[in-house]
Amino acid sequence: MSGHSKWSTIKHKKAAADAKRGKVYTRIVKEIILAAKAGGGDAESNPRLRTAIATAKSVNMPRDNIERAVKRGTGEIEGAAYEEITYEGYGHNGVGIVVDVMTDNKNRTVAELRHIFSKYGGNLAESGAVSWNFDQKGYFTVPSAGLDEDEFMMTALEAGAEDVQDGDDSFEVYTSPTQFHSVRDNMEKLGFTIENAELTRVPKNYIKADDVADKLLKLIDFLEELDDVNKVYANFEFSDEVLARLNQE
Repeated sequence: MSGHSKWSTIKHKKAAADAKRGKVYTRIVKEIILAAKAGGGDAESNPRLRTAIATAKSVNMPRDNIERAVKRGTGEIEGAAYEEITYEGYGHNGVGIVVDVMTDNKNRTVAELRHIFSKYGGNLAESGAVSWNFDQKGYFTVPSAGLDEDEFMMTALEAGAEDVQDGDDSFEVYTSPTQFHSVRDNMEKLGFTIENAELTRVPKNYIKADDVADKLLKLIDFLEELDDVNKVYANFEFSDEVLARLNQE
């Protein structure tokens, strides 16, 4: 998982900034709707919904917004019918890009994606062309202040985690997708603060992209700005020097 850790730190800082501008609310609402639709409106018995609600609370989403989204998912109140679709493509230097969307109009979504890929130097690919190079993982961070790395790693592994990495100011915990919610719950019960909890895709191998960093990130930024896009994953790798520069911007 080398390379994922350092970039994910920057991404979560960016996500926090986006949250302050209210940009993530729509995506979280969609996730709550889909989670409630798939597993019911009881967060205690629906781990996906519990995670979505925790994410909503972490960006200070009003309780009324959360409750309305749950009711839309369970059908108690009417609203758009969303579906989850994954699209795949290539960016600069042949970097593979996977785009998870939640949409109520897939024709609109694919047209917007094709436009962004084409305009900013990439192209859409056939289903399966890119996703094979990504493993699905559960992921969350725990602030590392005051914690011993070796002790924390042993505790996380005993709780069911697959891997632990030391980030800038937090420990990054990876799990299998099926164990994500149980590991997260186990760590919370042990008193650890859980942040940035999500199901993610981790590249199996990476493509060096220092020479196209700005162009590649521009493409990814515009993909992430689309209303229907939930998450974007890519298998690029930047040097420490480029990461340091991006972290200052």
